[in-house]
Amino acid sequence: MNSLIEKLNPQQQKAVAAPAGPTLILAGPGSGKTRVLTYRIAYLISAMNVPAWNILAVTFTNKAAKQMGERVSQLIGPQSEGIWLGTFHAICGRILRREADLLPVNKSFVIFDADDQDSLMKQIIRENNLDEKTLKPYSVLSAISTAKNDLIQPENFPITNFRDEQIKRLYAIYQQRLVQNNAMDFDDMLVYTNQLLESYPVVRDTYGHKFEHILVDEFQDTNYAQYSILKQLAQVHGNLYVVGDEDQSIYRWRGADYRNLQRFRSDFKNAQVILLEENYRSTQIILDCAMAVINQNLNRTDKKLFTQAKTGEKIRLLVAEDDREEAQLVVNDIREGIRSGRNPSEFAIMYRTNAQSRVLEEAFRREGISYRLVGAQRFYGRKEVRDMIAFLRLVYNPMDEVSLRRVINLPPRGIGDKTIQSLAEAANRSGMSMGETLLELTQPGSPTLTELGRNGEKLARFAHMLANWRNTARDNSLSVLFDRIVDDTSYQTHIIDKSEEGQDRWENVLELRAVVMEYETSGLQEFLEAMALVADQDTLPDELDAPTMLTLHAAKGLEFERAYIVGLDEMLLPHSRSREDEEDLAEERRLLYVGITRARKKLTLTRALRRRSPYGTYEDTIASRFLKDLPASLLQQDVYAQPRRNFKSWDSEPSRWETPAWMRKSRVPMDTPGQTKYKSGMQVMHATYGRGVVKTSKQEYGDETVEVYFEGHGLKALLASMAKLEIL
Repeated sequence: MNSLIEKLNPQQQKAVAAPAGPTLILAGPGSGKTRVLTYRIAYLISAMNVPAWNILAVTFTNKAAKQMGERVSQLIGPQSEGIWLGTFHAICGRILRREADLLPVNKSFVIFDADDQDSLMKQIIRENNLDEKTLKPYSVLSAISTAKNDLIQPENFPITNFRDEQIKRLYAIYQQRLVQNNAMDFDDMLVYTNQLLESYPVVRDTYGHKFEHILVDEFQDTNYAQYSILKQLAQVHGNLYVVGDEDQSIYRWRGADYRNLQRFRSDFKNAQVILLEENYRSTQIILDCAMAVINQNLNRTDKKLFTQAKTGEKIRLLVAEDDREEAQLVVNDIREGIRSGRNPSEFAIMYRTNAQSRVLEEAFRREGISYRLVGAQRFYGRKEVRDMIAFLRLVYNPMDEVSLRRVINLPPRGIGDKTIQSLAEAANRSGMSMGETLLELTQPGSPTLTELGRNGEKLARFAHMLANWRNTARDNSLSVLFDRIVDDTSYQTHIIDKSEEGQDRWENVLELRAVVMEYETSGLQEFLEAMALVADQDTLPDELDAPTMLTLHAAKGLEFERAYIVGLDEMLLPHSRSREDEEDLAEERRLLYVGITRARKKLTLTRALRRRSPYGTYEDTIASRFLKDLPASLLQQDVYAQPRRNFKSWDSEPSRWETPAWMRKSRVPMDTPGQTKYKSGMQVMHATYGRGVVKTSKQEYGDETVEVYFEGHGLKALLASMAKLEIL
């Protein structure tokens, strides 16, 4: 075993061979924490003679558990057999099955997944005559999950308003119904395990004696319930060995609490703390950049990340005119890298929100470069995007049965399988399609409406909406049709809630609306044809040797030779929902830190002076506050946009924002020359913003973009073909 430890660096050796007792390993990114955990388990068995079955090792994914088990086996062979190794839920499941006689369910209990939970909560809400629009099932379940993660029972659910009272009541009913179904959800697995350990000393002592050594990976991602379980299991032997990094805690929105590191230090005052600071992934400049960002956070342990690798290239900061140009510049840079012989898989683009992928995907398609999307569906493959496209397809072609079946009960309007089947049978008898039969229900004295009875009334309500949308499509622009569908179906209410996922879904709908605006003049048919071509990208295999696009959250645990972090603007990073809360803002900073430390050799940060809004205009942006933390000595700034008067940047030196000569020469032609209708100084009238004065106007993306200053509204960038400005 000593010969194996000799291959580790001094701090890793110290961590692996730490004496028994509580131990906290603070492992910086790329410092080999997984290797340390693996060797620690092997060391316990081979050098400290701890039987494998007396070791509990907890990971956060089944994949990580499997890989760790295989590595330990490679190190010490059959001696490793018998380790309790798995995720929190897997370990709790084993305990709960064994101790089921002490639970309100029996050992044959089932575990409800998200869909099961959603169906049950919908049923409960309906049975209690509550409004699903006001109390959305997902939002209620999210509140319940948060309570369970904090070990808050229904009777102790905190109440600050009437909505909380309703959720408290639903929480209690929900728990009763789970028991009636001999079921529990994933959060219950933690709650019940904690209750067993708290309420039954015999159970706590049994497992406490069994697990002489407890090891935990990604400790910063544990929630309070998980920490409580670990603390109770460690009461007998006190050998709790946790590996984590508070600087990489980025899952607060789903219950993770980095303060568990502080709780550990408080509850185990004699704990040994070991820092792993040598990085085996990144260059020193990348590490210095990461430390400059994270050092601004409070309530953390200071770490001095260092590497034996070369200093490396400076961090490139790229400033584009707008988000489309930002995407094009990044893709062009990747294209040139691939042409120079680099492997496409070396490149990765990271962003804060899923909606940001859309302009990047379009840029990749324009250049004919394959790509892969990690941690989320492709933009046009996301459910909310497919839903809205299905509505539009049905308006365009009522005979499209696939789209009809997708949206006829979306959002839920009481049209179930039996009702849809009755429509299909009526269509079959009439020799028409389901869509045509549906529209026939809007005709006065419709015989089919009478034939269908009560089912016909439900179907007729949707039929009238569809008929109205078709009328709207004939007489109005595509964006007006889009907005009418969203409003008539209350689709925003359907998908949005207080969770990050709900907000992301709505942002994707708004992003699709921005795409719709680009087809205002060409119309619905061209839009749908373009969307059909986009769908071909979904046939690309996941293992494609191609540049990777992923959110910063999805990037955790990964690394890339050359990384780009796009959208370093206020409202994006930090996100608009995080800017007013110190804890949320600190997590946004940690998120950027995680992103920076994914890069091995080269890191590029990008931002855009303007972003396309869902309403067809461009909005000025402000540089992310995090950029001002980066020392100028680490950066190479490439400003790909003309400086604008009164632009608020993190850099107060105007000369720094001048476009370099080499960049002016090599600039990709994004604009098309041509005469502009609107001239600087012209007074114009807009239907929404009122009277304004034209600041600039130029040909851009095949249209004229006009910057107008409106009193009371500020500077707006409008597309001339859509804005319908009246010259005064």
